[in-house]
Amino acid sequence: MEGYNKKVIMSYWTICRMKTTKKIYVKVSIIFLLGGILLFSSCEKEENQKIEANRKTLFMYLPWSSNLTNYFYNNISDLEKCITKIGLNNEKVIVFISTGSTEAMMFEIVSSHGRCKREILKKYKSPPFTTIDGITAILNDVKAFAPASVYTMIIGCHGMGWLPVYEMKVRSAPHMKMHWEYQGVPLTRYFGGLTAEYQTDIKSLASGIANAGMKMEYILFDDCYMSSIEVAYELKDVTKYLIGSTSEMMAYGMPYAAIGEYLLGNPDYQSGCEEFYNFYSTYEIMPCGTLAVTDCSELENMAAIIKSINSKYSFDKSLRGTIQRLDGYTPVIFYDFADYITSLCNDPILLNQFREQLNHLVPYKTHTKNFYTMAKGIIPINTFSGITTSDPSDNPMTVLKENTLWYKAAHN
Repeated sequence: MEGYNKKVIMSYWTICRMKTTKKIYVKVSIIFLLGGILLFSSCEKEENQKIEANRKTLFMYLPWSSNLTNYFYNNISDLEKCITKIGLNNEKVIVFISTGSTEAMMFEIVSSHGRCKREILKKYKSPPFTTIDGITAILNDVKAFAPASVYTMIIGCHGMGWLPVYEMKVRSAPHMKMHWEYQGVPLTRYFGGLTAEYQTDIKSLASGIANAGMKMEYILFDDCYMSSIEVAYELKDVTKYLIGSTSEMMAYGMPYAAIGEYLLGNPDYQSGCEEFYNFYSTYEIMPCGTLAVTDCSELENMAAIIKSINSKYSFDKSLRGTIQRLDGYTPVIFYDFADYITSLCNDPILLNQFREQLNHLVPYKTHTKNFYTMAKGIIPINTFSGITTSDPSDNPMTVLKENTLWYKAAHN
């Protein structure tokens, strides 16, 4: 094609200098037109081939988080170690990280000759990453820089489950201390920032992803309290799977050097859970960790079962203290989902249906014998379903739980 275009150009200048007739100019114009069409078709074909070659894009999204930035850079380095080891096969890895409260950048991790390098794609000033439009704009940048047929997302966001940012701001002050405010204890992770202006509502996240026209293969929340039935139901239309912790996540975060290979390519959720356990069961700072994978396609069936249970049973509030807690708050916000349902319902047929559906809903999970909270330290895990609920909670911050999509779907 290149040689053909050179010949056309040479012919054009030769004819022009000879001052030939209009007929010849018309012929040359037709040749140029055909050449342009062929060139355009070739470029379009190359672009399609480029998209097909990049089957999958993994997007690591790390908005401003105050005291966790250094941990984020360590997470990126650990993921690069994994990429160096196994390479990238028809896949791109894009990272968005806030380097300050008003600055951020997007870069691609490129693997070449057994080494990784970071190619900066865009720099941002005061990115509105907590808003629907801001999230949509960032995701549109990802699509432009790394178009693919499959997208996955490792995300740092509002790390208090489904709780609305406004409710946390209003109802937690001044009487309730948030888990990230404790000093002199091992630090856990809170991706969304320490103040409301840097925190993101789950509803906003879901709308931002939907507006970008994307559905993730999985969303991995590398932060606290995000393996929640309320969170999963809110995100069920924008992701196939949700990966997260029922409890607080140590500041180190996911051990990407170990689990990265199971997130790249075709995900291997079981192996990822096993490597997570292997890391955190021997973690020197605090050997505690919980992780679960939720299949969001199973949420509607679960909602139907829970709606049937709720139509027949009312919760005995005196049983709150007997249900497995998975947080350090008083009153408890996040309870083990299965333990709550078995305290609510004593119908063996309904409970059997529930347990069978729970196995479909949470096919992979793992936990150490204890979980850790900055507020209360180490708390034992006696039963673990891999997902939490705030249904029985009377904590003031859960006052809006009846407005969640999950509550509406699971109650009359």
